Amino acid sequence: MIFFSAWLLSSALLLTSLYMVFFVAPVEVQMGIVQKIFYFHVPSAFAMYLGWGVTAAATLIYLARRPKWADALAVAAAEVGMLFCALVLITGPLWARKAWGVYWTWDPRLTSTLAAGMIYLSYLSLRSFGEAGEAEKLFASALALFGIPILFIVHYSVEKWRGAHPTVIREGGGGLAPEMVPPFLISIGALVVLAIVLIYTRYRLERRRQEVDELYARAHELELLQDEL
Repeated sequence: MIFFSAWLLSSALLLTSLYMVFFVAPVEVQMGIVQKIFYFHVPSAFAMYLGWGVTAAATLIYLARRPKWADALAVAAAEVGMLFCALVLITGPLWARKAWGVYWTWDPRLTSTLAAGMIYLSYLSLRSFGEAGEAEKLFASALALFGIPILFIVHYSVEKWRGAHPTVIREGGGGLAPEMVPPFLISIGALVVLAIVLIYTRYRLERRRQEVDELYARAHELELLQDEL
């Protein structure tokens, strides 16, 4: 029931977000309708942070105590974080083409986001190579933890190194018109809740996969015992 309610809440927030973005938020004067990509681009980045933050926390728990649920949560959150990273890297260049005249420039935030994506893609690739043993899991965990400093670089790169990327949220106010703030906040809430629901859904699937693997391993052990007898 709770799981179903979470999906309903996520759907309601997404629909509300779409309505607010396209029917309430004003059209930006210089970029026009293309600026509305912003309402999906930035919230996707927040969802990406959430996914990979959960991956880091679950990874630390796994390294400390080796619980299987923590390993499952780390994988699930990494996949969801990678999904939203892909959305960031797709919507960003589309918006940049209108704002800067090019799809890609080696701006500090763009470059660091790409680097973080490559690290977590490597993590997921390593975990997908057949049945990951303890050595593979430990190496993948190191990759997951190595990506966390990169996320801080992504978030603070605009403040530390002045690139072309705008700073929308900053202390003392941002670059948004007051009418744009409610749709923006609702969009963040919608994608963050969606990320949480996706992480939990993928976590449940990963736990079931672990249980199936354990059953196969026990069946294989029984076959070996029968052969010996």
